Formats: sequence, C-alpha cells, structure tokens
Amino acid sequence: MEQAFQVDLRGVVDLLSRHLYSSPRVYLRELLQNAVDASTARAALGAASGASPDEPAALGAVGGGRVRIETGGGALRVHDDGIGLTEDEVHRLLATIGRSSKRDELGFARSDFLGQFGIGLLSAFLVADEIEVVTRSARSDGEGDGDGGGGHAAVRWIGNASGHYRVEPAERDEPGTTVTLRPRPGASDLMAPATVADLARTYGGLLPIDLTADGVKITGDGPPWRAAHPDPARRRRALDAYCREVFGFEPFDVIDLDVPEAGLSGVAFVLPQAVPPTARGAHRVYLRRMLLAENVEGLLPEWAFFVRCVVDAGELRPTASREALFEDELLDATRQALGERVRQWLVGLAETDPSRMRAFLRLHQLGVKAMALHDDDMLRIVDRWLEFETSAGPMTLNEFRRRHADARFVTGVDEFRRLSAVAGAQGVGLVNGGYVHDTEIIERLPAIDPDARLRRLEPAELTTHFGVVDPGTELRLRPFLAAAQRAVERLGCEVVVRDFDPASLPALYLTSRAAQHHAELEEARELADDLWSDVLGALGGMTAADRPQLVLNHRNPLTRRIASLSEPSLVEVAVQALYGQALLLGHHPLRPADSAVLNRSFLGLLDWAVHTPAPEADQ
Repeated sequence: MEQAFQVDLRGVVDLLSRHLYSSPRVYLRELLQNAVDASTARAALGAASGASPDEPAALGAVGGGRVRIETGGGALRVHDDGIGLTEDEVHRLLATIGRSSKRDELGFARSDFLGQFGIGLLSAFLVADEIEVVTRSARSDGEGDGDGGGGHAAVRWIGNASGHYRVEPAERDEPGTTVTLRPRPGASDLMAPATVADLARTYGGLLPIDLTADGVKITGDGPPWRAAHPDPARRRRALDAYCREVFGFEPFDVIDLDVPEAGLSGVAFVLPQAVPPTARGAHRVYLRRMLLAENVEGLLPEWAFFVRCVVDAGELRPTASREALFEDELLDATRQALGERVRQWLVGLAETDPSRMRAFLRLHQLGVKAMALHDDDMLRIVDRWLEFETSAGPMTLNEFRRRHADARFVTGVDEFRRLSAVAGAQGVGLVNGGYVHDTEIIERLPAIDPDARLRRLEPAELTTHFGVVDPGTELRLRPFLAAAQRAVERLGCEVVVRDFDPASLPALYLTSRAAQHHAELEEARELADDLWSDVLGALGGMTAADRPQLVLNHRNPLTRRIASLSEPSLVEVAVQALYGQALLLGHHPLRPADSAVLNRSFLGLLDWAVHTPAPEADQ
C-alpha cells in the first residue's frame, strides 16, 4: 500500500537551526523576504491588470511597497501591503513544507522573487513556538481580473512548532499580511527593539521599499555605489566612508563592478595592507537588494584575495539557507567577469599612475604574480614594475636583463644566498627565483619577449668563471691536493683549487643537479629494503664529472696557509673543517657523515691548538 511520508516538524526545525541556518537571527531576514516578495507579486499583479502605478496594487519592489515592523506587548509584528493569500492558498502553501508561491503558484516569474524554497517561514520557529499569520488576498474572485479590490475574505493561520495548525476567519480591511511572533523562553533578546532594528537595518537597509521599525525609517537612498555624485572626488569620499563602515578599513582604491548578465553592480575595495594569499575573500552580497550574507566566499577568483566586494545581483541564485551563492554556470561566468574587471584596473593603474602601482605591488605582489602565470598583460606589469632579488640588489626583471645580457636564475632561496655574492663577483648576473611563483614567471618571460631568456644556473659551471692558479703554484700544490682529496674522498667530493672573489671566502661547496639527484637516490637506497635497494642502485651511478666540488680559494690567506702545511694529520682536519664550513655557509643539508666530519675536525683543531706550544714573547 502506497502511503505519504510523515513529517516531524520539531525535527525539521532542529535540522534548520543546527545545519541549514548559521544563526537564529535569520528569522527576520526570512520574514522581510516574504514581505518584499508579496509586494513584488502585488506590483506584478497590478502591472498585468493595467493598474496605475499610483494604485496600491502596483506597489512593490519596483519602487513602492510598505513593510512595517513593530515590537511591543511581548510580540513582534511584520506588516506588508503585498498580494496576500486566499484561504485555499493558506492551506496549500503555509501548511506544506517546501511549497512556495514563488514557483509559479501565482503565475509570476520565479526569478522575480527573493524566496524560492518554501521553508523561509519555518525559520520563525527558531525563535517562537507559534506563528500567527493574518492575510487578505489582493486577487479578485475572478482570479486576476485586475480590480485590485481584494475580493477574498481575510483569514488567520496559526501554526505551532508541534506540527499542528488551524485556520479561522479574521478581520483585515486592506490586502496584505501581518505575521506575529511571540518569543519562546530564551529568545526574547532576539526580539528586543534594538536587536530587531539592527537586524532590519543589516538585512533590509538597501531594499527599494518603505521599511520602518517601530516608526523609524530603515531604508534610505539605496546602494551607495549607485548614488549620483557630479563630483568624482565626492563620490570617492562617500565610498571610502562606506568601506570604513562596512569593512573597517580605508581602501587603497575603489573599483566599480558591473556584470549585466548577472544583474550585478557594486564596488571592490582594495585592501590597504598585505594579507596572505591563503586568506579567503569574504564579500558582502545582496540579492535584489536584500542582504544574502556578509562573508560570501567564491565570488571572485582566488588570486583576487586583495579586494573585498559589496555587490547587488538580481540573477545569481542563493542556496537554500540563503547564506551562500549556488555554484552554476552563471556564477562561474560572473566570477571570471569580476576577475577581468580587477585585471583591467591593474593594467590601467600601471599605465596612468606608476607610483601607486609600485605601492600596490609592495602590498599585494603575490596576487599579481598569480595572475601573471596565465595573463600576458599581468606578466608585463610584473616584468616592468615588480622588483626581484638579484645579485646586483633589488631590481625589476626588465632592468636586470638590460644590465646582464647572459643572466641566470636559481630556483631556491638558500641556493641564491650561497651563490649570489660569488656569482656577482665573477660578473654573472643572478636572479632569485626561489619565492612563490618567481621561477614560473621567469620561465614565462619569452611569452612577452622572445629575447628574454634567463637560463637556470648550474652551480658547478661557476668554476668556469674562476681564475686558475699559475703552473708553478699548481705543481707545488700537488702533494697538498692529494692529501686534501684523501680527507674528503669518503664524502664523495672532489677538491680543486681556484682563484676567485670574494677573497674573504676560503672555500665554496658546489654541487650539480645530477649530484643532488644521486644523493637523493643514495638516501632512498639506505631507507629501502634489499630488493628496492638493488633496483635503485641499478638506476645508475655518478660520474666523476658529476661529483660535488670543494673549491678552495687560493686568493684567501687562510686557504694559502693551510695549503702550506706539511703534517698530513693536520692537513686532513683542516681540509675537513673547510668542507664543513662551506656546507654551513652554503646552507646545504648535513648528512650524518658530514656532521661527524664537522665535529671531528673541530675537536682535532682544538686538540692541535691546545697541545701546540705558544710562541715565546719577543724580548
């Protein structure tokens, strides 16, 4: 036997309060939404019947309609002069969860209304145990013959949170609806006059109706970005003040937004301070001038984390909770259009106000870098205006390429720190590509300039820029080099002597990418079982040319003194000390063997210093 589902209304209300709505405060938003939609429906009814805009039937979201909120006598009342409901509609709509008059029940376009889901009235059960609705329909008995006389009698609907309701005759002279709530225990604060006025102002302050709370006018002149100001400077001051009121900061700049296909208009405020790129942009979104939420995410592309928006949209769809936007093709197109508007602002700023562009980049360079990965115009801005860390100091990539025809880059911050001084001293221009997006941006430069090719630096190739010692010195150093090689042989390192700047650097540890790969392979072999160790070992060994190099700087006085030592044991600990110091200065990771050698060389030198007799003082 086929039967209908039974609904536990208390369970539904608990579901709404705990999982759908973020706060019981939304009850007033839902009541306002219903009142505004009723006014919209009555305006549409009047337009369809040819009523004059001055007649009550034409009042609505197009520029009329009145909603009054009253607190007093321990109750909250919301009055509207909208389309109202007949007794039959009361039974069909108010008593059926999920049934909405906005879904073509009354013959109007669904997209004209704020509410869509037929659950908004249930939010009143979050703060009250009983809902009283007194309503009179503006529709005539002839179902829309247009006289606007309200041919139906007024009815009262009383719904209880227990799941029961009753309908009875009521007295009401004019078409419209009054919803009355009495707070349940613990919910009185949510219906206090000050709280109600604040909620009405928050949710309905921009509505195109006459909204009052206890006689105080709530609605004003509408969205501030649409206000007419003959003086652009005056308009900017007004928007700055609005930003301070809404977001609490003085904007770096203001960007006007307009997406006609989404019925969207608004402004984006550029943040005046740096924020992490992981920060989620929380935007204030209105739908048909009713506040959707104050912290809507996903309105703009993720790279535009440096702006906060206030927008009003007529065509975007809300989720059932009306606290977020529904992800669909229109929202995706809107997101891309808003991102393009922000991009156009950046391009215009670079062309018209370079000083402000530099100031913006100092604050929000990560967002522009992220755009530059896919957008050539943004890449040109980065190339021309954004300073990178180079061996010649902070400099734009464009300027650096002009100064260094054969410039190189490295992909790590530590690698840049250990090589920049040495590379700069040899006349090799070096760019630090170790920060977020920098390497990708450098590699994309040929997209805007085919000649802009920065090659990645192979550290070992720096030795080709170093000077070599003369043949006589090289011959004299052969015994020392043999002893030095024995000291670091088990560490997989080659020892060479070169002559290079800066002279203050005694030794430099250089490793190629092939050597790094081999070191990672060996580390994996040590951690693997026998089978995988053999497999990894078969992947190939390292040639002598690929081995890391310990480059001793013959220009350094200490290195020359060490090279003149004759005692083999002292040569061993001294070279190992230079090896350890080169690793530390270059921020190289230390293997267990490296740490052991560093510790042993330190203790060996300390032991030698303690046991060496101090030279006698000159008489």
